[in-house]
Amino acid sequence: YFHHADSFAMMRGGHLDVCVLGAFQVSAAGDLANWHTGAPDAIPAVGGAMDLATGAKDVYVMMSLFTKDGRSKLVPECSYPLTGVGCVTRVYTNEAVFLISSEGVRVRETFGTTVEELQSKMDVKLLPPLEG
Repeated sequence: YFHHADSFAMMRGGHLDVCVLGAFQVSAAGDLANWHTGAPDAIPAVGGAMDLATGAKDVYVMMSLFTKDGRSKLVPECSYPLTGVGCVTRVYTNEAVFLISSEGVRVRETFGTTVEELQSKMDVKLLPPLEG
């Protein structure tokens, strides 16, 4: 429990090891889009998310992997306005956990599906899980 100004000092001062955010899209390069979809009736408000995305040492995203119409939210490039560039290192979804690095997008583990099934539904090239 701390003052609002202190929370921004912690974020902007690089004092956070990890933050967890939701997202509309995450790119294969770790770009984060979580504040606006461009919908005409939406009220865009980035708020403190950009401070968290740039101030934390690691940014984890929790989201459903697919939209209601079946499109992947893990994309080659974000089509929505960005919150942070290259900031996401891990994505937790209902289908799998993904690690994002300079090597690309690696599947850490899957839930009730296979890497091959996921790959058939996504435009992002998936690297297989590491052995061991």
